[in-house]
Amino acid sequence: MSGLFFGLWPICRKEFTHIVRDPGTLFFALLLPLIQLFMFGYAVDTNVRQITTAVQDESKTQESREFVAKLAASDVFQVTEHVESDEALYGAIRAAKVRVGVKIPYDYARRLQSETTATVLVLVDGSDSTVAGQAVNGATGVALTASLARVVGSAAVIEVRPSVLYNPSTRSANFFVPGLIAVLLQVMIILLIALSLVRERERGTLEQLTMTPVKPLGLMVGKMIPYGALGFGELCVILAIMRWVFKVPIHGSWLLLLALSLPFLLTVLGLGLVISTKAKSQAEAFQLSMGTVLPSVFLSGYIFLTENMPLFFRGVSHIIPATYYIQILRGIILRGAGFGDLWQQALVLTLMGTAAILLAAWQFVRRQRG
Repeated sequence: MSGLFFGLWPICRKEFTHIVRDPGTLFFALLLPLIQLFMFGYAVDTNVRQITTAVQDESKTQESREFVAKLAASDVFQVTEHVESDEALYGAIRAAKVRVGVKIPYDYARRLQSETTATVLVLVDGSDSTVAGQAVNGATGVALTASLARVVGSAAVIEVRPSVLYNPSTRSANFFVPGLIAVLLQVMIILLIALSLVRERERGTLEQLTMTPVKPLGLMVGKMIPYGALGFGELCVILAIMRWVFKVPIHGSWLLLLALSLPFLLTVLGLGLVISTKAKSQAEAFQLSMGTVLPSVFLSGYIFLTENMPLFFRGVSHIIPATYYIQILRGIILRGAGFGDLWQQALVLTLMGTAAILLAAWQFVRRQRG
């Protein structure tokens, strides 16, 4: 038996030494599963709570204020805005400032006092199908509670009239496909550009480039442009498939959608360069690139509401580029949002992309000098 396993211990010792000396292997073997555990345990929450809500109270009476108070006291709604017009109410939903709009008509109190049915209009952002059903059920529950709280024997009833905007049929494809565009583009571009630079380093051609008068920023941007063009072409193909195969209508401007996609492409290209200047091998570059997928899927609002996440994970979602691009995609495709509704997301992505490119150039210079 000893002959069959001769050399076993030296090989085991060598591999243990390799693992201990390789921080990348330790990270993916030990820390990554723990990060996923905490992410699934704390950040992933299928219960919809504290939905941002705007209220248009045309009645402005004690009865209407009581209904708004019950709405705010529930765990389903969080009243964040009070508006004075239909345009402001619809505009707040279209700009994704709120996900639900509640309109209390001017005759609300009079109908209650005359013991007839008083109606409340509930507008729900159907571009997020996870919210629509819970919002309607929650509003109906609040209306029932408010009706029962009236004087015993009163025939007055509060009726909720829901209206699902932008995705009235609550099709899953309308919700998931636009968000999936961000994830697909990110994975493809980061992986391609990260492997490209590392592959050149392994082949020795990168050292030849450093001997030329090419500046670090020139090298970074020169690497970005071809893959940026490839990513833009892929985006056009995906949008065409989304529109004609999955039948997801684009309610906003095609040109605006393509224009506001450029900051996201800039950002993921920059992230790919940062990974490429950090990775020592193609295997490590691949691992680091794929490590960006889970946060972009679970912490970006693609599937689960960021508002329901703990404060820490909500903060993490603000530094994930896909968070802002998904807001742009769903805003233009499903809600018909304009530049005035989405310029902040585009600005954040532009700043992220610029910072990533500068960081990649700095890391490249530091590594070459080291």
